[in-house]
Amino acid sequence: MKLFLCLIGLVLVVEGLPYFAFPERMKKWMLMIQETPDNQLRLIGFMSMCIGLIIVYFFRS
Repeated sequence: MKLFLCLIGLVLVVEGLPYFAFPERMKKWMLMIQETPDNQLRLIGFMSMCIGLIIVYFFRS
């Protein structure tokens, strides 16, 4: 459980970094995301999950 909570914390840091460093660009990206078709967003999300699972599988300790 301790490792899981540590991972959640790291995810929040990585997710929050662009908003902190580049708020103007993130607003533009959000507008672009709204214009992107749902199927394309689903595909990007699915591919991201697959890549994440592969990374976790190969680099777990």
